Amino acid sequence: MLSPTSESIRLFLHVAAASVWVGGQIVVGGIVPAVRRASPSTTKVIAQAFGRVAWPAFGVTVLTGMWSLMAIDISNTSSSYQATVLLKIAFAVAAGMFAAIHQFGKTKVALAVGGALGLLASLGAMFLGVVLTTAG
Repeated sequence: MLSPTSESIRLFLHVAAASVWVGGQIVVGGIVPAVRRASPSTTKVIAQAFGRVAWPAFGVTVLTGMWSLMAIDISNTSSSYQATVLLKIAFAVAAGMFAAIHQFGKTKVALAVGGALGLLASLGAMFLGVVLTTAG
């Protein structure tokens, strides 16, 4: 059996936390309409419970992403790799920003736009992470 390395542990933590963040958004987004029909007051309780799990996962994703950046010499990578890293960071920042808008928004528009754009930005960051991981 191969031994775990700090790189494999870092990548595992990053992927696990990103899976909670992104996958949780998809799951909660999928169940909210049914919960809202069955018990409208329960929707807020579910959203708050998700936030208690999702925000720490987002934090772990950010920290392990920074750890990953510190583990490479970015100046020895191609300009296309660097551009992809910057775009991934931009998507991650946007994901957090839109999720915060969704969480703290008071209008239906803020909730809808924050939620939708937060998920899209999260998916974009996750996709770019796969692109970076599979880049030679």
